[in-house]
Amino acid sequence: MTRDFVLPDLGEGLTESELIEWHVVVGDLVELNQPIAEVETAKAIVQLPSPFAGVVSQLYVDAGSTVSVGAPIMAFDLADDVADAPVTRNPVLVGYGPPVEGGARPKRKKRGAGVAAPELAPVPELVEGASTRETPRSTPPVRKLAADLGVDLATVTGTGDDGLITRADVQAAASGTVALPAVAPAKSGERETRIPIKGVRKHTAEAMVRSAFTAPHVTEFLTIDVTPTSELLAKLRESTAFAGQRITMLTIVAKALCIAVGRNPSVNSHWDDAANEIVQFGYVNLGIAVATPRGLMVPNIPDADQLGLADLASALSALAATARDGATTPQSLSGGTISITNVGVFGVDAGTPILNPGEAAILAMGAVRRMPWEFRGDIALRDVLTLSLSFDHRLVDGEQGSRFLTDIGAILRDPAMVLTMV
Repeated sequence: MTRDFVLPDLGEGLTESELIEWHVVVGDLVELNQPIAEVETAKAIVQLPSPFAGVVSQLYVDAGSTVSVGAPIMAFDLADDVADAPVTRNPVLVGYGPPVEGGARPKRKKRGAGVAAPELAPVPELVEGASTRETPRSTPPVRKLAADLGVDLATVTGTGDDGLITRADVQAAASGTVALPAVAPAKSGERETRIPIKGVRKHTAEAMVRSAFTAPHVTEFLTIDVTPTSELLAKLRESTAFAGQRITMLTIVAKALCIAVGRNPSVNSHWDDAANEIVQFGYVNLGIAVATPRGLMVPNIPDADQLGLADLASALSALAATARDGATTPQSLSGGTISITNVGVFGVDAGTPILNPGEAAILAMGAVRRMPWEFRGDIALRDVLTLSLSFDHRLVDGEQGSRFLTDIGAILRDPAMVLTMV
């Protein structure tokens, strides 16, 4: 008996997703929960597991197609006893984990006696917002296939979007043939190139427009002398306590933000229109804006306010490495409470960042410039940084936003000021 499989609700409030790649063909015998396809949501690329054990009899949509939730995407030939049985389980998307009853957020564990700090493997280099990659772009299933077939991905030219190495590319390399790109590149000299608006770019655009025209944005700027923080960074990098850690200005700014949130809780809140309530968070899930080849993403570090400086540095490094590898999980892109965007890595001094939808504030940090500055009644060359804070004026009054920004500035001007704040 034949049974259709429809695109499930991915749990993100989306009505459609793009089917990136099939992992099966007609005639394949698949097992329950075997990955059968990759779909791209507004947040990440996830693997779609099979809800049945059976034979693939038909694929209704082509790779690259946008599919509505609830639309059939494939058909299975099943044994009669399996086909007649009701479907009582929901497929678990790889990367999401099993569904939580009631959708409640797991209770937060504070660090204390008997609770170990999370172990986050450091990476050699943190590239905040960089789109370059140290390894060829591919997805975890494709990398596994390459390993199984003995194919070195460094020798493979990707034919997917933005050079993504696909399953077909690996199979072609293993057989000694060359896979043709799904879409031919624009010819040299063409006056226009048209790129379909889809995937992360489409959903990011929709979210930014929704944020810009829903939340009344206010942006404030603060330019400060951060030379004492630069000197602190130099000492920390020489300290054995931070051996192997990549401590950057972003690390210190992130820690300062978490401390300032405790003194100015309104910036760490959410406007719940449906419930007609303001939700004030007692934890900081710190979002870090990252530019990737797929578009802008804002993965977050859960309970960042509970992390010491070394753990926070490890978390930032792990977040950047994961984004660089294209392996950011959907859960790390959900539940953020406040964000940082580091425009300084692009040589930019300041900006007016748009709020991550659902959040009350976002902090932009600019480039650290060595420039003339007033110092002890004279002019000296100092390290100068501009901070830009955008906030939702429904949730944050001008005074509250200003106090939050100046608290961060006070810490960066003189890190010893932390002693007066905690």
